[in-house]
Amino acid sequence: MTTVPAMHAVVRILKDEGVDIVFGCPGAAILPLYKALETVGGIEHLIVRHEAGAAHMADGWARTNGRVGVALATSGPGGTNLVTGLYTAFADSIPMVCVTGQAVSTKLHQEAFQAVDIVGIVRPVTKWAVRITEAAQIPWVFREAFRIAREGRPGPVLIDIPVDIARREIRYDAATDTRLPVRVPVPHPPSVEAALDLLLAAERPLVLAGGGVILAGAADELRALVELLGVPFQVTLMGKGAVEDDHELHMGTTGIQTSQRYANASFLEADFVLAVGARFGDRHTGADLDVYRGGRTFVQVDVEPTQLGRVVAPDVGVVSDAKEFLAALLAAARRRKARTDTGDTGPWQSWQPWRERCRLLKRTLVRREDFDTAPVKAPRVYKEINEIFGEDTYFLTAIGLYQIWGGQHQKAHRPRHYQVCGQAGPLGWEVPAAIGAKKALEGMGRGATEVVGVVGDYGFQYTAEELAVAAQYGIPFVLIMLNNEYLGLIRQASIGYGMNYQVDVHYDETGTDNVKLMEAYGCSGRRVVEPADIRPAIEWARKEAVATSRPVLVEIMIEREANTPHGVNIDAVREFEPVPQEDLLASPAPPLPLP
Repeated sequence: MTTVPAMHAVVRILKDEGVDIVFGCPGAAILPLYKALETVGGIEHLIVRHEAGAAHMADGWARTNGRVGVALATSGPGGTNLVTGLYTAFADSIPMVCVTGQAVSTKLHQEAFQAVDIVGIVRPVTKWAVRITEAAQIPWVFREAFRIAREGRPGPVLIDIPVDIARREIRYDAATDTRLPVRVPVPHPPSVEAALDLLLAAERPLVLAGGGVILAGAADELRALVELLGVPFQVTLMGKGAVEDDHELHMGTTGIQTSQRYANASFLEADFVLAVGARFGDRHTGADLDVYRGGRTFVQVDVEPTQLGRVVAPDVGVVSDAKEFLAALLAAARRRKARTDTGDTGPWQSWQPWRERCRLLKRTLVRREDFDTAPVKAPRVYKEINEIFGEDTYFLTAIGLYQIWGGQHQKAHRPRHYQVCGQAGPLGWEVPAAIGAKKALEGMGRGATEVVGVVGDYGFQYTAEELAVAAQYGIPFVLIMLNNEYLGLIRQASIGYGMNYQVDVHYDETGTDNVKLMEAYGCSGRRVVEPADIRPAIEWARKEAVATSRPVLVEIMIEREANTPHGVNIDAVREFEPVPQEDLLASPAPPLPLP
């Protein structure tokens, strides 16, 4: 056992926990940790331009590789600037550890310079927030922080370290220090059998995969289950990409905003829902839970016990890791199928009319994308995105009308490749998160993989300063901006109030010149006003990003007052555009009886 600077132990623990990069902004109260980063080495650091950027970068890094992201900030406003990033990670179950410097411990009660109770401030948006009061506690606190961030429903943790404690030495032996075990809840076997009984008894079942399926790495088990039984399935917005959208059994995303017409229709006709790792968020269920619940039977599976019945009371609730549950359910289904599947008999065969019905809905209840006139209509942008980029591209998008259009129109193909702020919805998340995602891919040996941020004109400027980070460190990615010179989502929400007040950010001829803003940071961009120019501009941006090793913007000027399909309930989503002609001519089969 040797005596070492306490912050040296911190750096060694970070490395052992799988951290190869941290994002932050140095300040006086956190300099001991920065000195240790320099001395011990082995961890890359990017200096951000705002601490919110650091949290969002750590978030994007963690969403991409599934590890625990780390952000650093100094005392006072440095810590408070992390709050939005912590809330975002907390809401979307992203594992993260944030470390803040703090004023001298003996001065905290005297309102010392930049002394603020950051632990008290962030408790509502973290899984654990702790101030270190004894230097000897540091190794355990950091190990416990990583355990908590990972275990159960993942989320962020904050550790606050007064500068006087950070300067101390402690007795530490790396050889005897190790990660704390992470408990993985497994399902109770009778609960698995009960869930399977209800599934097989249904006439029109749906499996609903939430973000928990992706977080648990359970995409393979999900695919195997639905293909074994031939059961149609849906994903929530956070589950998008768990299985490719084009899978023949994939019935999209139900909801009142980020949804498809065929998804809502098939959900309303379903009589059973097996929800795995899904929270039943209000943008998914709609306001009237009686419409969503209907007469359907629900099985809810979640790693966090308090989620069971929080929104929808399940007929069977199972506390389990999503991967463990799906693996157990798959094994039980195989056993059941082996006993009963003689000559193609069994419930899975009786679902054939339901599968055909779902295929018909998916083929006919679609939305138009083939708009060829200016101003550009947003669905045309996503049509181009779907056709241009490969399945391995990583997409990041935050909040606004463009998130809703994206949820409705953009295809996702693989887990973790479609990253979206599903709950907190912070403006400006995309640019720093794209930096984090790109650095995660570099660490995974996949630095050439494309990263694309789909942004709005208003939110883009919330964190545009982080473009300087990408330029400084040579981090290339493509930004596709849908610019309507409005707070578009709030403008649409204002319709119900009979106003259009303080949501128009247009001025002069075209408002902010975002291409020039890119150039001010040493990056590049192009503006597009015609639909035919979207594809050439995006192809140029892809090449330019590689050539310059910096972000490149394609700014697309879209129709200013276009609305997304919206509604209060899943049976009453208003369509603002004409449906495709083939939909009008299809004469779909009459609806199946509702449960």
